[in-house]
Amino acid sequence: MQTVIKKSTAAFLYIGLANLVVAFAVFFILPPKFFYDAAIIAYDKGNEIGYLGSYPLSILLYKISGLRYLPFPVIALIQFPVLMYVLYKIGIPENFEKLNVKNILVYLGILMIAIFISMPSKEFITFLYVTPIVFMCINDKVSLKKTITYTILMLLFFGIFFRPYFAMIPIIGGGMYLISLISFKNKTVTTIFYGLLIAVFLSFSHGILKGKYLSEISREVVNNSRIGSADANSIIISPVKTNTWYGETVGIFYGFFTVNFPVNGLKHFLSPQIITFIIWQLLLFYILLVRFSKCLRERKSHPKELLVLLIIFSFFIVQGVFEPDLGTAVRHKIGIFPLIYFALYYESFRKELQ
Repeated sequence: MQTVIKKSTAAFLYIGLANLVVAFAVFFILPPKFFYDAAIIAYDKGNEIGYLGSYPLSILLYKISGLRYLPFPVIALIQFPVLMYVLYKIGIPENFEKLNVKNILVYLGILMIAIFISMPSKEFITFLYVTPIVFMCINDKVSLKKTITYTILMLLFFGIFFRPYFAMIPIIGGGMYLISLISFKNKTVTTIFYGLLIAVFLSFSHGILKGKYLSEISREVVNNSRIGSADANSIIISPVKTNTWYGETVGIFYGFFTVNFPVNGLKHFLSPQIITFIIWQLLLFYILLVRFSKCLRERKSHPKELLVLLIIFSFFIVQGVFEPDLGTAVRHKIGIFPLIYFALYYESFRKELQ
């Protein structure tokens, strides 16, 4: 008896195989500056290994797994198939072989997985860490209450031990959900606006307790040392200094719109990789915004989908606080790609379960 492979499955496998070649070739093509983070994790020349913080914990995990001792192309041949298998287990949407905007966004997303996670990477860890959230949302046997509880605990744990800004996501997401319960004329935009205000409030609180605002100790610190350098062509610099309450407010709103509506990056028309990222980001944000609006209207029939979209948009808001440049912003989005993948195709995954 012959086995018949669906066109969507065949397309997924072909795209995966093609990008496996890309992942392997990245080390031989891209410039050394692209491997800055990977070199820190693999070689640990600063002896940063430890149990707290993204770099120390990444170094520890890569050492324990033995991956740090392998050549980068070999790491690519291990990591990329693992991540593709994760997406495969989440599900392959219907008509994945057809060229439409949503599918093309995912094709490009898989390409970016091959590029950004073809080496020792913090995003590889983030990708795997957020995946159980998607599996809980897909599994009808896991109740909504348990899914929300476990998700909040996971994000807080990840924020404490790995990336601090993940601890802000449950706070912003929870606040956005409560705001969405109020009747507004344009609920979607209003919900995101108040999410931004919550981020501003959190930064103010940090400023009162620690003496400096959040973007001041993250994005501004990184970018002040990069201004004028060769790798500073897409850095995000607030038009107002962020050392005052109003400057921080402007900086967070500016960062959010620059990261998620990076039209000002179109000035880099001679850099095709930046233009590609910009187009990808604009279309992705628009489609997710439409789906977020739908889930807000139909929250009773899409509660878990709304949960995932609240996490995604909270993450987008947090990026407005911390991201130093457009390239880093896209790379960090690839870290939560399982959530994005689920949010784009949740109707199809529902059908598969029925």
